[in-house]
Amino acid sequence: MGIQVVWFKRDLRVHDHAPLREAAGQGRVLPLYLFEPELWRQPDTSQRQWRFIRECLQELDLEIGKLSGRRKGLVTRVGDAVEVLEQIHQQCGIDALWAHQETGNGWTFERDKRVRRWARRRGVPFHELPQDGVIRGLQGRDGWREAWSAFVSQPPLPAPGRVELVDAPCEQLPTSVGEDRCPYPQHGGRARGLELLYSFLHSRVSGYLRGMSSPARAVHACSRLSPHLAYGTLSLREVVHATRQRTEELQAQGDRSEPLVRALQAFESRLRWRSHFMQRLESLPSLEFEPMHPALANERTTLVPHLFEAWATGRTGYPFVDACMRMLRATGWINFRMRAMLTAFACYHLWQPWREVGLHLARLYVDYEPGIHWSQVQMQAGTTGISALRIYNVVKQSIELDPQGKFIQQWVPELRKVPAEWIHEPYRMPLSLQEEYGCRIGVDYPTPVVDHEAAARAARQRLFSAYRTPEARAISEELLLRHASRSPRAERSSPQSRRQLSLFAEGEGL
Repeated sequence: MGIQVVWFKRDLRVHDHAPLREAAGQGRVLPLYLFEPELWRQPDTSQRQWRFIRECLQELDLEIGKLSGRRKGLVTRVGDAVEVLEQIHQQCGIDALWAHQETGNGWTFERDKRVRRWARRRGVPFHELPQDGVIRGLQGRDGWREAWSAFVSQPPLPAPGRVELVDAPCEQLPTSVGEDRCPYPQHGGRARGLELLYSFLHSRVSGYLRGMSSPARAVHACSRLSPHLAYGTLSLREVVHATRQRTEELQAQGDRSEPLVRALQAFESRLRWRSHFMQRLESLPSLEFEPMHPALANERTTLVPHLFEAWATGRTGYPFVDACMRMLRATGWINFRMRAMLTAFACYHLWQPWREVGLHLARLYVDYEPGIHWSQVQMQAGTTGISALRIYNVVKQSIELDPQGKFIQQWVPELRKVPAEWIHEPYRMPLSLQEEYGCRIGVDYPTPVVDHEAAARAARQRLFSAYRTPEARAISEELLLRHASRSPRAERSSPQSRRQLSLFAEGEGL
């Protein structure tokens, strides 16, 4: 009698897990997690990500065990996916392989294709079920919003009542995949994810709209669910349904809850945008490696080591940029607006290659989600041809989001004695004040690596020249039709109005 193999990847839960429920209804189940050494040698992976996943796996092991009346239940193996599956097939006979569809990086994309070929050769049905509101094989965006809404509106599936497990040996998973200094990481496991979801919906959401842009306030104001969604300890549907239920509860309380309702609706909107960007990589896998629009393909190709290193280590001479980078390095998380600013500063002001910038940031993010990440890197680097071009004034951002410099002083200790008057531009301090505050520019804290205003002007001119040719505009229009978000109004719009939208997106910020 053969077995049903459930392959866990970025879906480390037993609730709302269609492959597990389907497999449990077919017969004996082998719940499998594969540690693939080659995957963890890829340039976008890191120890901080693996530490989070290991914590998730420990809890998943116990949850699967409870479903079968055992203490533990997850089978862990180390090796190449095809080789491990072939070994299991030879030993036990696989009747079917079950998994969720994965919108991962290029390596996992190619690995999944190899597994599909193996399954066809062996006559093993390979069932890949959708999650995250992403549609495999989608050619255009018309109707995608409605499909997403229909998917997330389906009730989350309960965990199976009981799972009959196969006795199979486990292999010990490594504790480390490399060196990584992340002293304050976010921890994994479904229980922590559920605690975050509850505290956000019932308390922290009150500061969401006002606090999400500030790197200091966003730590508590944002949901902090991103790594749990990235590795699937919580499903998208679970979070959407919990959000809608809380919204309905607040709406029943009347007008006094209206600000909270607006915040929850904004949060759900961002969950949809999450799926939108994952869909973009699903439909255009080359997004990880090639510019979406070729206008800048021959520019910004050479990494300048001293500029890149200054940015990557938080020593650019711009305190707010450096504080954000240092926070990210130490915690593995920073809010969306600051992620955009860090990417834009590297790609515009320092004119560094977007691919190398993206790889460095991917390794730093505990919540690295390839679909969101590469879509956003290209957007903030100005290589999509259909998105607004935002070149941040980093000093203005500093003054607006950290007026007293407390966030800067937290993460840039060299500046802790510098008062708010000088904290945003310490390089303008007279030498006497530098001595008084114990911060000599060029000695204790770096001189700015570029003149941010001059660098911004040069970047704008380059972008203006690249995207204003007739050829570039034609490509932008084609990309807009295939990959841009659709609202019901946009889907009814004419090609001419869509073209105008494309040109507006190209021109904004120039």
